[in-house]
Amino acid sequence: MLPPTPLYVALAAALIFFSSLHTPAAAADGGTLAAGQALAAGGKLVSRSGKFALGFFQFRQTLPGSGKGGGAATNSTVSSPGWYLGVWFNKIPVCTPVWIANRERPITESELKVAQLRISRDGNKLIVTNNTSTDESPIWSSAVTNSTTNASSVHAVLMNTGNLALLPETQSTAVPTSSYLWQSFDYPTDVGLPGAKIGWNKLAGGNYFSRQFISKKSLVDPSPGSYSINIDSNGFTQLTTRNAPIVKYWSWTSGRLEELVLALTALINMDPRTKGLLVPDYMDTADEVYFTYSITNESASVFVPIDITGQLKLMLWSESKQSWETIYAQPSDFCLTFAVCGPFTVCNGNSGSGTSSFCGCMETFSQTSPRDWELSDLTGGCARRTPLDCKASNRSGTSSGSTDVFHPIAQVTLPYNPRGIEGVAAQSDCAEACLGDCNCTAYSYSNGKCSVWHGDLLNVNQADSNAFSSQDVLYLRLAKSDFQSLNRTNKRTPTVAITASVVGSGIVVLMLVFMIWRNRVKWCNAPLHGIQDSGGGIIAFKYTDLCCATKNFSDRLGGGGFGSVFKGLLGDSTAIAVKRLDDARQGEKQFRAEVSSIGMIQHINLVKLFCFCCEGDKRLLVYEHVVNGSLDAHLFQSNATVLNWTRRYKIAIGVARGLCYLHQSCRECIIHCDIKPENILLDASFAPKIADFGMAVFVGRDFSRVLTTFRGTAGYLAPEWLSGIPITRKSMFIALAIRKLHEGDLQSLVDPQLQEDLNLEEAERLCKVAFWCIQDNECDRPTMVDVVRVLEGLQELDMPPMPRLLAAITEHADVELM
Repeated sequence: MLPPTPLYVALAAALIFFSSLHTPAAAADGGTLAAGQALAAGGKLVSRSGKFALGFFQFRQTLPGSGKGGGAATNSTVSSPGWYLGVWFNKIPVCTPVWIANRERPITESELKVAQLRISRDGNKLIVTNNTSTDESPIWSSAVTNSTTNASSVHAVLMNTGNLALLPETQSTAVPTSSYLWQSFDYPTDVGLPGAKIGWNKLAGGNYFSRQFISKKSLVDPSPGSYSINIDSNGFTQLTTRNAPIVKYWSWTSGRLEELVLALTALINMDPRTKGLLVPDYMDTADEVYFTYSITNESASVFVPIDITGQLKLMLWSESKQSWETIYAQPSDFCLTFAVCGPFTVCNGNSGSGTSSFCGCMETFSQTSPRDWELSDLTGGCARRTPLDCKASNRSGTSSGSTDVFHPIAQVTLPYNPRGIEGVAAQSDCAEACLGDCNCTAYSYSNGKCSVWHGDLLNVNQADSNAFSSQDVLYLRLAKSDFQSLNRTNKRTPTVAITASVVGSGIVVLMLVFMIWRNRVKWCNAPLHGIQDSGGGIIAFKYTDLCCATKNFSDRLGGGGFGSVFKGLLGDSTAIAVKRLDDARQGEKQFRAEVSSIGMIQHINLVKLFCFCCEGDKRLLVYEHVVNGSLDAHLFQSNATVLNWTRRYKIAIGVARGLCYLHQSCRECIIHCDIKPENILLDASFAPKIADFGMAVFVGRDFSRVLTTFRGTAGYLAPEWLSGIPITRKSMFIALAIRKLHEGDLQSLVDPQLQEDLNLEEAERLCKVAFWCIQDNECDRPTMVDVVRVLEGLQELDMPPMPRLLAAITEHADVELM
């Protein structure tokens, strides 16, 4: 299974104890630090429950080594630039800091010998100092409290919540947090524990006090990194970059914390690991706005970090696995974080399972700092190997004298901050405009529009590696020598990488029906199930709201095995399709399958799930209404609109892209298990949208989970699931189609309604990839990434052999189709 990348699971931080450390005359006792006492390296405060500890520690990360000279690889250990005072989970074997006092000022080895945490002599603050005789120039100091309390009575307590608080002696630890003189929960680093707040409150004079989480810089450097989560002055919860350019890459769009809490509660309770464990809450007044959450079982260990790569995660400790598990992540796709890979990189969610493996340098570029990449600090990105040829003579606006050339990068989202060039009539003029500017690093030309980029290229994503779909081409400016080297490297023709695909053949018959002669084969028509959909960006709705939206479920669109689908309208007049699940047991399974699989992702070729309802025994799913219905109606019903070849081929590509996204780009691989024409819906422009995720399952990206339960519809299953299923005319037709492909006679198989509207090159391409998908051996079948590339004409396939199963059938059967 694709392992998640939780922020602290990868940390190999350890507490190191020294026998030669300075020991103060009065030491801290248990979880309390009284005035006059000190906490030195080697000691720690432990909360009364034993769950949290406070002390000095150092981050350590083990990096895999590479063998030199054929020898065995030797791992290396990298340590943080110094030592830190912080709070961590005390009973968990993986050192997991949740608060750091001095994240911007590490303690050196020499300072550590005399460093100590104590209360200042005036009782107004906590300080870390290496000077026992004065409070001046501390290494770290908490905010001044301006307390009038007797300094000798003030003490610090590490609460059972992990909150470090400064209290007057007369108060117990059970008093409201508003009475604390100071608390670490008001100054979070990159983690929110249960009971901590994110938000702001208004102070005297109209100023605001804000609490936000800021990511770490790397696995061994906890200093403030590139991303933060906060609630702005308008009440919008948002994830943003911290360094220029400042970009908001996710926000709770409604701006209402009440709706956010409602949605999170539903999501938390749908996962059996967290059901009933966490209770989100909020405050939204003119003077205070914040979000928080509480825990119902104090023995459980939970925290919410914003990790190095800008994802906000919900982490839960698994005792059985002895590791942290990611329950939820936002954004759900690694590459959706703005500029996550740094400059001159391409982010590709298909490319691996580790943080840096999703990122790759643009061709002929190299990692600016390979060591930083190993430590998950990708901010440096990549750099050129060879400087551009931009002499002073061609700074005047002409490209004369420059030998630079352009290398195309296909199907990527274009970089951040393009500059439009007016008056450009052709692509060559656009290229000349870029060459004539020494600052220009790339250009794009599409539909008569010329765009250029200056300086670093940021936020370039491979199409379908996340929620984006792009046909754009970016022309990267390279030095001539790099371009020549690149051409020599690419002269070798790439072969198709054949890997396992659990349900790759489910698309085969779907592809073939775009071109078969329907009058020659009697297909078994399944009933139209209406809208059975999926999508992302979900909100929990009340049952009464859906009754109102559907006029008490009066306009029935269709129905299926698990319930009925009704048309409705949201308050903004958006047309919706509401699936009401009837069967209590099966309906609950489908509900969980659809929301957990498609509810948290979004793609142009997946039907969008707007919201859901989970009240009592009521289970409803609300999708966008797709106006042109299902594909099977257009293919098999005599009165349906005839789909021309161009539309059919685009539908095939769109379905392949949707499946590619599910298989390769989600945090966990999602297998649909029931791809068929009835579950492909067509929007107003006849773009396909995959629907009905009631049978969907999660498997690892290495397909480590084996599917053994029969799922799907006969006739659309992978060959290895055909055992016991009678051979039908469909099987014989596929065998005949393969023979026709080898004979070069695809025209005889084409739907006569297409007439002359057929691209034989595309038809052959489609048939080849379809027949490769039904090979007997899983290892011979292409991945959906390969399928998309072949259909788009970016990759070639050899002529497929006849699968052994079909060959055996045709040896003993008359394949003449009536």
